[in-house]
Amino acid sequence: MSSTSQGTPETTTPTRADVELTDQTNRLPFNKVVPIFLGLALCIVVSTLDSVVVATALPTVSSAFKAGSVVSWVPSASLLTSTCFLPLYGRFSDIFGRKSALCFAMSLYMVGNLIAGFSKTIVQLIVFRGFAGAGGGGLISLAQIVISDIVSLRERGKYQGIIGGVMALGYAIGPVMGGALAQKVGWRWCFWVTIPLSLVATCVVIFILPLKPVEGNIRSKLLVVDYAGALLPLRGGVIFPWKSSIALGPLLCGLFVFGAFGVWEWKGARLPIVPMYIFKHQTVTGIFIAMFINGFVFFSTLYYLPQFFQVALGYDPLHAGFFLVPLLVTQCIASWAAGVLVSRTGRYRTIIQLGFAIWSIACGCMSTIRPGSPKAVQVVYMMLAGIGAGQTMQTTTIAVQASVSRRDMSVVTALRNFLRLLGGTLSLAVASTLLNNKLRTSMTALGVAPADIKRIIDDPALLHNPTQAGLTQATATDIMYRGYTKGFSSLFVMNASLTVFATLVSVVMIKHKELSREEDEMLRQRAIQEEMEKRWPDATARALESGRPGDDLEMAKLEKDLDRA
Repeated sequence: MSSTSQGTPETTTPTRADVELTDQTNRLPFNKVVPIFLGLALCIVVSTLDSVVVATALPTVSSAFKAGSVVSWVPSASLLTSTCFLPLYGRFSDIFGRKSALCFAMSLYMVGNLIAGFSKTIVQLIVFRGFAGAGGGGLISLAQIVISDIVSLRERGKYQGIIGGVMALGYAIGPVMGGALAQKVGWRWCFWVTIPLSLVATCVVIFILPLKPVEGNIRSKLLVVDYAGALLPLRGGVIFPWKSSIALGPLLCGLFVFGAFGVWEWKGARLPIVPMYIFKHQTVTGIFIAMFINGFVFFSTLYYLPQFFQVALGYDPLHAGFFLVPLLVTQCIASWAAGVLVSRTGRYRTIIQLGFAIWSIACGCMSTIRPGSPKAVQVVYMMLAGIGAGQTMQTTTIAVQASVSRRDMSVVTALRNFLRLLGGTLSLAVASTLLNNKLRTSMTALGVAPADIKRIIDDPALLHNPTQAGLTQATATDIMYRGYTKGFSSLFVMNASLTVFATLVSVVMIKHKELSREEDEMLRQRAIQEEMEKRWPDATARALESGRPGDDLEMAKLEKDLDRA
């Protein structure tokens, strides 16, 4: 079916025999949907807090370990393992159930962050953060998949306000919390602080989430897992300079492995983790390209803005964290507003296109920031970036889910988030290389000693204490403008170019799909029947024969609750 059609979602029949999966759609009355969304919001805010707290504390971690040249691998390790495991969670939730997959992901995340806080070296911290990322990467995707089970596409934006409000709270307190912990208590608590909230979120998932159990025993479920496909993406990882043979070897090996993964998923897997036929859908492919760019730009901004505030503006970690709040809260509010607008209009294309266009303008403006730029101007640029980024979050999830059948909804949701994290993982490596090279080039041109060059690259904040770095004030200022600030500017020029490209992709490839499906009314009627059976189990057969299960007033109330949901 053409991607430009206005009716039912695009479907493609796989060439191999389908594996039967349990339909976990579970439409619920309004009074049950709200507490579930609050529980899912807790899971999402755990992931949100983790990213912004660590981002704010990263310069402090760099100073503690003197690891400026490799400190970007602390978030990169987490993003890398999150990226590798994300497609697995989508399919595992189909096989083992949403609740089991969500609890497993949360457990991995908590254990990883607990041991990360005890790290004695930067290598240990990188490894343990990678372990935490294997679980943390699934939290947002699994929450989005559960949302797709309990709420129709058209109505999803209404409830985004619940998640958006909690995320806004996390974004507001996260940077300040990260800065305060790093400055007053110690960087280790930046990894431990989310563990209590994670325990609460896990309990909520276990006791409140009334998800449908999947059919089959554990043996039949294990036999369905695509083990070869699961192992192929987990190979690889690069932590050496780009030009070295040690880097190029794994890079080429990784490309080969991902190629093999694609061939296996296309021709060999019984139940593919990533069905290749979904790439035939123009809208789906366009969303995937756009979200790769979204991740690249968002994560490079999230992790390098606080560093710029501390290195170029001389802010302490607490002040730097507080200064990041306008970007994050504005993004969250824009995401909620976009979701509500989609629910009311059923349209998402213009919102996505406008979002990337505004974001590209914001990135271009941010590339002009210098140490002496007025604070008000910087805040306006960050809010503009938040408005643009927010319009591309909730809307792209709805767009990609609307373009496939229910069978593939969990897969495309996980793959969308996979590509976003893949872009983020690559962005941190590219940004680190770009900034370090600009710093090194400027210091070499000024004749700075090699030992001092290494010391400043490992801890750029030394530029505000030039005597500790063996530099004069004039030389440090020159390095700040010619090296660090120029590298920061180049990063945002690149981000502006990428978001312009994403805007073009969204215009050309993303097509409109109707959000109201024929199956929605069937699911609504089934939800009414199931709820009535729970309320009047003894009278179900007689009530169904009469056509009015239960009391008329109760029936009308239940229908109203389901319509509200």
